[in-house]
Amino acid sequence: MLKPETIAIIKSTVPVLEVHGKAITTRFYEKLFKSHPELLNLFNHGNQKQGRQQTALANAVYAAAVHIDRLHEIMPAVKVIAHKHVSLGVTPDQYPIVGENLLSAISEVLGDAATPEILGAWEEAYSVIAGAFIGVETEMTDEALHQPGGWAGFRKFTVSRKMAESGNITSFYLVPEDGGPLASFEPGQYVTVQMKIPGREHLVNRQYSLSDRPGQPYYRISVKKETGTDTREPGVASAYLHEAVQEGDTLLLSVPAGAFTLDRSADTPVVLLSAGVGLTPLTSMLRTIRAEQPARPVTFIHTAACGKLHAMKDMLQEEGVTAAAENGLRTHICYTQPADEDRSEGAFHTEGRLTAEKLKEITAEAGAKADYYICGPVSFMRDMIGYLRELGVPAESLHYEFFGPSLNL
Repeated sequence: MLKPETIAIIKSTVPVLEVHGKAITTRFYEKLFKSHPELLNLFNHGNQKQGRQQTALANAVYAAAVHIDRLHEIMPAVKVIAHKHVSLGVTPDQYPIVGENLLSAISEVLGDAATPEILGAWEEAYSVIAGAFIGVETEMTDEALHQPGGWAGFRKFTVSRKMAESGNITSFYLVPEDGGPLASFEPGQYVTVQMKIPGREHLVNRQYSLSDRPGQPYYRISVKKETGTDTREPGVASAYLHEAVQEGDTLLLSVPAGAFTLDRSADTPVVLLSAGVGLTPLTSMLRTIRAEQPARPVTFIHTAACGKLHAMKDMLQEEGVTAAAENGLRTHICYTQPADEDRSEGAFHTEGRLTAEKLKEITAEAGAKADYYICGPVSFMRDMIGYLRELGVPAESLHYEFFGPSLNL
């Protein structure tokens, strides 16, 4: 328990963190990687360059300060981050290293404003927060290790099949190299793939959603090749997987993790809402519902640029997805830049961006009583979540995940 005076001091730093949080976390990562370059193996350097990791940590520190007297309120967020840490192989002995560098960064950025009282309070608070993370992550690690087919760290998997799903998404079917059993997982979870890429000094870790349902003799990940933009570098890991990794090759995988999961115990209607490669965890959810709860009403809404970039169309056909809601299942496909061929084939329902009005129309039957699972680019998710809130969908019925570090939505 934190002392009342410690809580008061931490609360007093909230306005400062609101202004200087990003500067503190940016300096923190500079110091951390300089003093412990081995930790570079744990991070996505693209997110570092874009500032997403720094922003996410700044948000987390700010949230901890705001809720320092009621940390139980941020435990759901702690568990989301803890899943990522377990998947990446973060260990308890790394937390003191983080704490030391974070306090040093606070001191440097705030200068004279970082009084001994403030630094002492944050040291005490960090110890409590780190203890919460370590406790949750230790429990998750033990559970992952001792479940049937479970393991700790990274396990060797063989690529048994490599299959193009669209012009920029490829699926990899992965089976344990040792021939042992596979740990089960919850639909929506992901694995970390650890790669030693030629020409790269540090290991590359990337988290990819499992895109098929549990109970198969393989794991499947479906990876978009990130080609880059004017402001974003091409994806090192996705390019390596698409161009270099072939059937018969070996990849290192963590045990499945992730808090964005389908509630398989519920029988409420479900709306699965995705854009681009965001359909991968929702595909796992759809296939699971169809196998385990075939009468459960499902609306599957997906946005893609065009038919050539629309992944897993064959899967939808296998599941019998139609616009007529046969067997409790309907779909709505939106193409933002359809080709003439798409139009002639009638391959989509809506052209252009998915609007609030169109979303209201599509989800009219499901309404506020449904559970909504949303995944895609951050801008898409912000729009969809905003629309659904305006339509009266309660917060507890909105379930979402985005790729990379946690950001405020």
